[in-house]
Amino acid sequence: MPKKKNKRKSTRSQAPKGKAVILYHDMAVYENFERCAPRIFEVISKAQEMRPNSPRILYFRVQGHRNSANGYDHDAWEMIRHFLPDVALPYLTELHTPLYSVKDNRRQKNDIPDEMRVGYPKGEEKSFWYDIESLPLRVRETEASNRKTYPTKRAIMEYLDIGEECLICWGSPVERAHVVPASLGGSMDVRNFALLCADHHKQAPDIADAEAFWAWVDYAELRDSGSKWQRAPEEVKLWVKEHGGRTEPIDHSEMEFLAAVQFELRHLYGWSDREFSAMSWDLMNEYHRVLDSATGRHFAVEKKVSTHAWAYHVARLRLASRSK
Repeated sequence: MPKKKNKRKSTRSQAPKGKAVILYHDMAVYENFERCAPRIFEVISKAQEMRPNSPRILYFRVQGHRNSANGYDHDAWEMIRHFLPDVALPYLTELHTPLYSVKDNRRQKNDIPDEMRVGYPKGEEKSFWYDIESLPLRVRETEASNRKTYPTKRAIMEYLDIGEECLICWGSPVERAHVVPASLGGSMDVRNFALLCADHHKQAPDIADAEAFWAWVDYAELRDSGSKWQRAPEEVKLWVKEHGGRTEPIDHSEMEFLAAVQFELRHLYGWSDREFSAMSWDLMNEYHRVLDSATGRHFAVEKKVSTHAWAYHVARLRLASRSK
């Protein structure tokens, strides 16, 4: 939930001024509630910074995030039914979602909190987290699928609400990538697939945790954001650069394996020098237990960088939970 670091004078009594600022957020299939909610708040905060006290109108859309009944899954439901109307709307003039549109009858608040803390519904917290002790299979589809064959690319595209392009770099052609590999219990349900180019398919983790797979896609999409603009017209590339973006891909080909694992632990899982200096025999033992129990192999590669990084991170969490 929003938290104020410094006490500020409330500006609720001030009517929004000037032309409205139109805000748009598409909740990507790789965004869960934990990642989406703070990003919405960042968009609102940035709008207040750039156009102080102007009316703000948010259009919120959802990509994927469907359950077996073709309704919204719990991440999208929490955004639409609770976070947006209860937390975000007071800082907006209007809110538009796939299920409703509303105009706040009160005057828009402009004293944006400095920090955003995500809180889950009471009693449901555990359902949002991977059980690091039992290392179970965790998939987004909650009901077993009877499919025995791969869904078509068209069916995956329709579920993801994208064209035939890689989720990470927008490149093509694309391949059907399991979110949770079949060898670990992943199904042939359309919700257990992503569309990735061959390069990113070979990099994606082979793990038992679907949400961690999507978190990796989110991380890789930001890491390789420059790749998206390679085929764009020069004027578009110039606009991206002028607004602080990058139009060149990052070359990771020269990075040694262990250095690449370390890079991912730092940038995806937030490891610091302290975590690396605390490497121990116990951590290595846990790491190998996680590798053996909850990861797989793909493309004849024993284990990928992303798979190793996830195993190290889960192993560290397991040890930390037992020391409490």
